[in-house]
Amino acid sequence: MGKFKIEKGASRITRVKLQATIEESIATDLSLMCEWSNNEKNYVVNELLRFAVAEDGEFQAYKQSLASPRPERKEAGPTPLAGSRSISPSNSRMTMTEPSSGGRP
Repeated sequence: MGKFKIEKGASRITRVKLQATIEESIATDLSLMCEWSNNEKNYVVNELLRFAVAEDGEFQAYKQSLASPRPERKEAGPTPLAGSRSISPSNSRMTMTEPSSGGRP
C-alpha cells in the first residue's frame, strides 16, 4: 500500500486563467507529454513555464533589477526604458483553454 501525502498549502496557490493560441505541433507534444507523465494539462503547462522562466538568465536579471531599491530621481517626466523588449504578434501566440473536468484545480 502506498503512502497518502497531501502537499501543504497547494490549494492556496493563486491561479490565473491564461488564454493563448499555440502552434498545433506544440499542442500535440503537450498532449503527448500529459499522456506520458499521467498529469493534467494545467499541471504540465505550469511546470514547463516555471522551468522556462527559471532558466532565462536575462529575464531573471531583469526581474531582480525590479526588486532592488531604485535611487530617487529629482527630475520629473517620463523615463525611457533601457533594454525594453517588444513582443511581435508571431511570438505571442499562446492560448490554452481547457474545459473544467471537475478534477484537480
